[in-house]
Amino acid sequence: MKTTKTGLYDTTEPNRDLMMAKDTETEGAPRRHSGRYIYEELRKQILTLKLKPGVQLDEVSLAAQFGLSRSPVRDALARLITEGLVVILPNRTTLVTPFEIEEFPNYISALDLIQRAVTRLAATQHRAEDLDAIRNADAAYLEAVTSGDFQAMSELNKAFHMAIAQAGRNPYFINYYERLLSEGQRLLHLHFDHVVSSATAHRLGRDHDEMIEAIAARDADAAEAAAHEHTMLFQRRFLDYLQQNLTARMSIA
Repeated sequence: MKTTKTGLYDTTEPNRDLMMAKDTETEGAPRRHSGRYIYEELRKQILTLKLKPGVQLDEVSLAAQFGLSRSPVRDALARLITEGLVVILPNRTTLVTPFEIEEFPNYISALDLIQRAVTRLAATQHRAEDLDAIRNADAAYLEAVTSGDFQAMSELNKAFHMAIAQAGRNPYFINYYERLLSEGQRLLHLHFDHVVSSATAHRLGRDHDEMIEAIAARDADAAEAAAHEHTMLFQRRFLDYLQQNLTARMSIA
């Protein structure tokens, strides 16, 4: 079996690292026959890194594992492709989208620009109900932080930022921002444990306050500045995670 290196992870072909959750439906429960269930299960495993970047996804194998036809599997993969979580290579091989660490600066640059733009727009375009949605999303995120549920933290952090994007009312920004956030969720999950256990853990969850205050005050400049600092905070935390984990595996013997 051929093994290659992709970014931070080993890629083993085909599907050696594929770990599908067992179906725990109770007897008499409706049969899960749509692409939606497969989509949600695969997406969860990709975002929590049970399915690592670069792992091959085979329609036939997935259909057998889920006990379904290839059609709903194909639908699920198509949806994951639109979110940037799955990619099809020129030879038609389907993979969990690899993440090359050397692309991290480019990712941060793109995230910074779009995050500043949507937050600035939210400050000038939001309505009262938008501000309620932003605050409610942040409250839900804080609850996940308190419980230490990394998957919920990742999902609810994205929901918070998407509430800001929706408040700006630019569909082009909204669609692109959602794709960037989806790609970044894997990085968030990767370093949440490090952040929670670090000396600055008490700040985790309060990172959104300045953005919310600036949006509420309709201060576009302050909102953009807060969004930029939020991106830089994410960058610092992820790079700190990498430094800590890479040096921890070095032998000094």
